[in-house]
Amino acid sequence: MKIERLTRKGILKIESYIPGKSIEEVQKEFGAKKWTKLASNENLLGPSPKAVAAIRKELPKIYLYPEGPCTVLRKALAKKFAISEKMVVISNGADNLILMIANAFVNEGEEVVMADPTFSVYTNATQIMGGKPIKVKLKDFTHDLDAMLKKVNRRTKLIFICNPNNPTGTTVSLEAFDSFLSRLSDRVIVILDEAYGDFVEDAFYPNGLDYLREKRQVIVLRTFSKVYGLAGLRIGFALGREDLIECLYQVRDPFPVHRLAQVAAVAALNDEGHAIKSIQSVYEGKRYLYKELDRLGLSYVPSQANFIFIDFEKDTAEIFQALLREGVIIRPGKVWGYPTFARVTVGRMEDNRRFIQALKKILKSG
Repeated sequence: MKIERLTRKGILKIESYIPGKSIEEVQKEFGAKKWTKLASNENLLGPSPKAVAAIRKELPKIYLYPEGPCTVLRKALAKKFAISEKMVVISNGADNLILMIANAFVNEGEEVVMADPTFSVYTNATQIMGGKPIKVKLKDFTHDLDAMLKKVNRRTKLIFICNPNNPTGTTVSLEAFDSFLSRLSDRVIVILDEAYGDFVEDAFYPNGLDYLREKRQVIVLRTFSKVYGLAGLRIGFALGREDLIECLYQVRDPFPVHRLAQVAAVAALNDEGHAIKSIQSVYEGKRYLYKELDRLGLSYVPSQANFIFIDFEKDTAEIFQALLREGVIIRPGKVWGYPTFARVTVGRMEDNRRFIQALKKILKSG
């Protein structure tokens, strides 16, 4: 029997998520040199030492199942954000939460509105459930909320807004988002993905927590992968109105977050100094990179995240390969429909300098 007749309808048409190249991948081709990875928006300062100590302490207990509801971490997050524990759900990274949201709310044939380009997992999760992704082109590299609103109809179930947006690093304004919400039907749930929200400098940024306290039909996604430096442990959380979060618990795995991730996340929350240091490092790195890119005559999208979307004015496939030969990994923009762009993570100052030095060498050589 043909596989098309066995699989869930439509899943063979899903385009697989393509992550940034890992150090392990490029080592196979280019050797075990010292690598600077600026492809996946990781926190290159690493995790809090308190998180590492918590992991070491917990290691002897890994023969035990983890605590399913993540009670200690949920309480810590509820206290941090001054909300009820019933408004918090924790899972295996924000990616898994996106799939849970699709599982809980999207019926076959229903529509999910999102920007284009944005985080591709929104599309994948929608298609898995037989939903229809409705993509709306960015305007000036930013979500076009008015155009997105025009796509809303009786079949619309979810709207994803990645704020700051991945890969552009842009944000929607508080005024624009408030106006957008006020015009939405109560049949629609807005998913506000704030994975990069900790890095935002704009004073007029719409903080998802404000809408939760107003009991709006909004689910906020956040992660421990970025500012907290725990990407390898895969742990994220969603915040929302109690009835919406209860729906996510209906489709949640029994033990989605392992023991080491739970204790590391609690410890990371208790090390505010490390988080502040990580954010300040990004601010410093962006100022340096903007200055150097200006000197090189390269344009870029001013970013509210820990990465910069840079226009190299030529196909970045060549730039990407040349940088690999210099030991630097970036993320080419072709995957998002921007073949002359690349997304570059803001790293430590030594990482940023290495990238610029390599780039100058490449551009000089033509």
